[in-house]
Amino acid sequence: MKAIFVGASSTALMTAHTLLSRNHEVIIIDNDKEKIDSISTEIDCGLLHGDGSKPSLLRETNPQDADVLYCLTGHDQTNIIASLVGRSLGFSKVITKIEDPSYEHICIELGLEATIIPSRTIGHQLADILEGRDPFELSTMFRYDASFFSFVAQEKHAGPIHELPLPKPSRVICIYRNETLIIPDDEEQIQLDDEVVIIGHQKNLEALHDKLGLNTSNNQNNASD
Repeated sequence: MKAIFVGASSTALMTAHTLLSRNHEVIIIDNDKEKIDSISTEIDCGLLHGDGSKPSLLRETNPQDADVLYCLTGHDQTNIIASLVGRSLGFSKVITKIEDPSYEHICIELGLEATIIPSRTIGHQLADILEGRDPFELSTMFRYDASFFSFVAQEKHAGPIHELPLPKPSRVICIYRNETLIIPDDEEQIQLDDEVVIIGHQKNLEALHDKLGLNTSNNQNNASD
């Protein structure tokens, strides 16, 4: 498999080393020439110097042949732009790293398929450890073809949750409204701008888009092994 990294951050390099050890192809893009020269002596992969959010540079990586585009620079805006450009060029999977949680809702509305906030994830895990919970239990619960899908509710989605046209088998598992978690029953009312999270079979993701009247600008997060 082939992975493209925008940004030679520590996270990118650690992930790249792991992928290379598993015999995957890796290309790293960074606009810092000194950093590119430095890592060229410690990692055996393709290296490109330049702005990874530029379409002309991303095209050089042959997006149609790549499996994942990781946008892992230290700048949220650059990661978001690079992700959008990458998606428009045909990358099949795009991972977007952000540090400022205020961008998360925007990423969902823009349809970035997988947005990660490392500091928040680590913070939650460390807090869970203190309170005696295993932060990795959830990852063992969702396997095989289970998939999460989330979207920001538009006016056409407002109304009772049981009227939401969902393919079977799938269901709404939670709603985020004004930074509040809601565990809904069938009579819960979906409101404009709610973030609605659905669990279902991975094969139903395209049907979810169609039934909900969503375009490719909506977010989906796979949790399959």
